[in-house]
Amino acid sequence: MKLIATPLAVLCAAVLSMPAYAAKPAKTPKAPKAPTFDTKRLSEEVKTLSSDDFQGRGPATEGETKTIDYLVAQFKAAGVQPGGDLKDGKRLWTQAVPLLRSQITGTPTLSYSIKKKARPLTQGNEIAVRAALDGSKNVSIKNAPLVFAGYGVSAPERQWDDFKGVDLKGKIAVVLINDPDFETGSGDFGGKAMTYYGRWTYKYEEAARRGALGLLIVHETDPASYGWATVKNSNTNTMFDVVRDNPGATHPTLEGWIQRDTAVALFKSAGLDFDKLKKQAQTRDFKPVTLKNISFSANYAVDSEVITSQNVVGRVEGSKRPDETVIYSAHWDHLGIGQPDAKGDTIYNGAVDNATGTAALIEMGRTFAKAKKPQRSVVFLAVTAEEKGLLGSEYYSAKPLYPLAKTVAVINTDALDPTGPARDFTTSGSAKQELLDELIATAQKWNVTYAPDPKPEAGHFFRSDHFPFAKRGVPAVSFGSGEDKVDGGVAAGKAEGEAYVKDRYHQPADQWEASWTFTGMARDLQILYTLGSDLANSTRWPNWAEDSEFRAARDESAGERAAK
Repeated sequence: MKLIATPLAVLCAAVLSMPAYAAKPAKTPKAPKAPTFDTKRLSEEVKTLSSDDFQGRGPATEGETKTIDYLVAQFKAAGVQPGGDLKDGKRLWTQAVPLLRSQITGTPTLSYSIKKKARPLTQGNEIAVRAALDGSKNVSIKNAPLVFAGYGVSAPERQWDDFKGVDLKGKIAVVLINDPDFETGSGDFGGKAMTYYGRWTYKYEEAARRGALGLLIVHETDPASYGWATVKNSNTNTMFDVVRDNPGATHPTLEGWIQRDTAVALFKSAGLDFDKLKKQAQTRDFKPVTLKNISFSANYAVDSEVITSQNVVGRVEGSKRPDETVIYSAHWDHLGIGQPDAKGDTIYNGAVDNATGTAALIEMGRTFAKAKKPQRSVVFLAVTAEEKGLLGSEYYSAKPLYPLAKTVAVINTDALDPTGPARDFTTSGSAKQELLDELIATAQKWNVTYAPDPKPEAGHFFRSDHFPFAKRGVPAVSFGSGEDKVDGGVAAGKAEGEAYVKDRYHQPADQWEASWTFTGMARDLQILYTLGSDLANSTRWPNWAEDSEFRAARDESAGERAAK
């Protein structure tokens, strides 16, 4: 299903404060009574899921087959029941997720021309072009004009239009990442906090709606919230999308990113000042600018087909109200096998992102299965293709196995800290809702405080698997490990997080470490278990704040929850 860009101001995988190395074990305050989580088992599960044998857990690969088999075996051993698709009146362990898989065949030929003199661009260096998702089997673009379209935003409710009626047919639009007010810190788009207009997914969608032949996003580390390595590794491998009736309405033929230095050079060759135009683009008066005497060419074959990936679904049925559901979610996938790093390693193991969250799901299932049966049902949803645009959770929320109207809440775990405990926790985004209030109150029982998303400008709220549920009105939160480490404080936590994003995030170096203690993660899971258990044994229906953009969608289904 298409992610609609609306005044909601609404994915691969959110990164908050992840460790690059292990913190020393430390004593934690005495906590309330709650089931304990086995740190050795958590470590072993993360080690297994992120081992080279699982080949980076890429969807529709041998790595997926091994991952699905492993998860089903673990859920069975944990005492969880299958909760997936119905077949002959019985639940399977999986939910089939049809996806369009697309990859570039061979090395793409890419270049730009200055007054008809061609200059080559190297895939992965100056540019990162994605395999076409509009259905094209071959992309052949010759000397297409380039048009700078500011931030690529059309927001009528904000009286904002970066396109001003420009005809983009047959042309390549060049746009900036994030929102127009990211650098100024104040304005019509939430200041530093990113709106959905700042997400690259929206920018491609808007380009398609405008009839553009293609869209190139200028990469800059701060507004993107990640470096070029992440862009390269996430966009030059196999692409996936949900199966669409008209894919060209959502995807232009060419989708890609270019390095800032490359963009500056292009603008200069056209007699334009990149920084000056960027400042103009931060105002309503900005008008699109054609890069005179500059054109873009591309030629590459695309191998695409519809494949079926799998969400894995476990369930503990409720004793009194089994039709009401609390969901714990995490994505099992990572990037698979891709470009080699400096050491020649091609396997993107995804230990922190997101073998940690997947291991948490297994152990949460084990704990609920061993406890007294909850009054409401609890579902453990391991989704596919998060790294390809939240596709597994998008599919489930569009075609839910259990009605969204009677889904109490979604508690998502993505990239948890496998080292020592922190005095705080955070979430992907800080949307106002009663579920977050309940999480904050629960954490306080462990003397753990809430730290709002430290980087709202990174748009984490739109980058994790709770979001497809949230936009349909289901109360949903994505939990993030804290930054104020018991050993080392905020300075240590911040340094670890920054090092992780720089050196490991979406890179082969995201590997299991024997030094990881998992003590912090085990404590955090106690908090999340208590939150879910309390909801599963209550009659409460948490909602969004009155002024939340998601409140209306939830309220529309109130009658179904009231029905007996």
